[in-house]
Amino acid sequence: MSEQAVSDVALTARILGAAFYYPPSEIAQITELLSSGEWVAEWPYGDDAQKQVAAQKLGLAVTGEETLAQAYQRLFIGPQALPASPWGSVWLDKEQVLFGDSTVALREWMRAHQVDIALSQNEPEDHIGLLLMMAAWTAENRPDALNSLLAEHLLPWARFYLARMQEKCGSPFYEGLSALTTLTLSGWQDALLVIPTEKTIFA
Repeated sequence: MSEQAVSDVALTARILGAAFYYPPSEIAQITELLSSGEWVAEWPYGDDAQKQVAAQKLGLAVTGEETLAQAYQRLFIGPQALPASPWGSVWLDKEQVLFGDSTVALREWMRAHQVDIALSQNEPEDHIGLLLMMAAWTAENRPDALNSLLAEHLLPWARFYLARMQEKCGSPFYEGLSALTTLTLSGWQDALLVIPTEKTIFA
């Protein structure tokens, strides 16, 4: 993998992962960057028209009756049922549970490749945001393991989650974020020649 490819994956994965994982108040610089549209010219994946569509939606972060913080609460915390579950095991395990078999498989992959992430609470590592940030770390520190992380643990279910988010989330910002992430994952797949493992989707 070239240095440029590593840099592109790491940068985009870190931005997208943080935007999905952290409350907006904790990543104000990232939400402001994504909302501004200033990233479009430099983003390495997707054509200009596709990126402009995502940028227009991301730019609506502060409009409407729902704040970005309220949208984050509704989409990632609850208390109502989430429109799209951000955890891989809900999509990949027949029982649609957290900490399912696919989470166990991810933990085994992490141990095998000496990947460790510090979590503030007991939560599944297969959250879309955590996996994207894990991809950033892996690109920089274990580039030989990046393809297996993407092929086995992220790509098989992420496109279904992202499509559901674009259809159901009801938040222009997170709809745009999901569209941009879809473009980016396709870009990674093409650039790194990743062939996703076919897995049954249950959600």
